[in-house]
Amino acid sequence: MKVTATALPGVLVIEPQVFGDARGFFLESWNRRRYAAAGIDVDFVQDNLSRSARGVLRGLHFQYPHPQGKLVSVLEGEVYDVAVDIRPGSPDFGRWAAVSLSAENRRQFYVPPGFAHGFCVVSEYALFAYKCTDFYAPEAEGSVRWDDPDLDIPWPVRAPQLSAKDAAAARLAEWPAARLPPYPGPPAGG
Repeated sequence: MKVTATALPGVLVIEPQVFGDARGFFLESWNRRRYAAAGIDVDFVQDNLSRSARGVLRGLHFQYPHPQGKLVSVLEGEVYDVAVDIRPGSPDFGRWAAVSLSAENRRQFYVPPGFAHGFCVVSEYALFAYKCTDFYAPEAEGSVRWDDPDLDIPWPVRAPQLSAKDAAAARLAEWPAARLPPYPGPPAGG
């Protein structure tokens, strides 16, 4: 497995080793020992799948309290995936990292707790899988505006399909610091 650090501490791109032949392929999508050795020493408690059509943008989502670390991948199709540091006091506050994830490149993206996460579908559709380090807590969820001009993320669509919640999301600067995950140092599990 190849692990590549991004410009954001703890945000990692993982390329699992793939064993393939004429019958197809095999890969390990999670192995606690190997991922812990790579710096992802966390307990995942929930697995999720979402299927979305081209142009759908989901995010930028976070939870606080109960921040979630996420190990994300694409089983079918392709997405542009983004992590944003939203921890007030972090030297990387408001910075983001992005990666293309697809069924063909088989990459994974680790987004530690304390980061907002979102993705945009660039193929006809995408089946998106993610493991979470904490349970979904609707009372703790938040969303940062996808086109926040302070973040200046170069999304691959100009007019994405959004949920009502994401369309009404606030800019990062509009979130009170008390509603964002604190910065205690390097992100956990990263």
